[in-house]
Amino acid sequence: MTYRHIFFDLDHTIWDFDKNAEETLRELYLTHSLEELGLTCPTTFIETYTRNNHELWASYHLGKITKDHLRETRFRKTFIDLGLTPELIPLAFEEDYVRICPTKTNLFPKAHEVLSYLQNKYSLHLISNGFKESTELKIEVTGLGKYFDNIVISEVIGVNKPNPAIFEFALDAAGARKEESIMIGDSIEADIRGAMAFGMDAIFFNPFGKEKPDDIKHQIVCLEDLMKFL
Repeated sequence: MTYRHIFFDLDHTIWDFDKNAEETLRELYLTHSLEELGLTCPTTFIETYTRNNHELWASYHLGKITKDHLRETRFRKTFIDLGLTPELIPLAFEEDYVRICPTKTNLFPKAHEVLSYLQNKYSLHLISNGFKESTELKIEVTGLGKYFDNIVISEVIGVNKPNPAIFEFALDAAGARKEESIMIGDSIEADIRGAMAFGMDAIFFNPFGKEKPDDIKHQIVCLEDLMKFL
């Protein structure tokens, strides 16, 4: 297959969400004195948050919950899961997290090198289910914007991956056809099955070795693999 357009996901695919979140949470663990509230293990706090956040984002992708519900719930549920009573939950925690986390610059290894290489061969585009302000800030502070001809943010256009409308919008913006386009992302449901159902090829970014479902044809374990695949 000859491709002309490559569409990337951002979080968990180029921008290392979990690493950036962990850095932020370790800072906030100290500034909000969580140990004094009885949360004696920052690692347990981070693991509990990560599990809750991933579950909520999966529901958000599918339109089952709103942005407000996600942001109101993820830390509240985490604190309650760890035994805090509601009146002890730090009220500014979510606000501080949203302010700090998007300023983190950890990317998956070789991100800049791979994108620079691909940019010389293809038109690159971004389709993100992230929120507008945080997504734009992540792109700005990491210098990723220079690689992409189009950046499509679900909150801006009103539909999330895997809804086919967001893929239609992104291809129209790029002036691309399905048969000359490929999607790369970490979410099997939002990125991979979403693109495939729309009629695009897709590559599953699987750096942590999750089991690959049989219906997913292509996977990579690091971004550098794209230099061999494409």
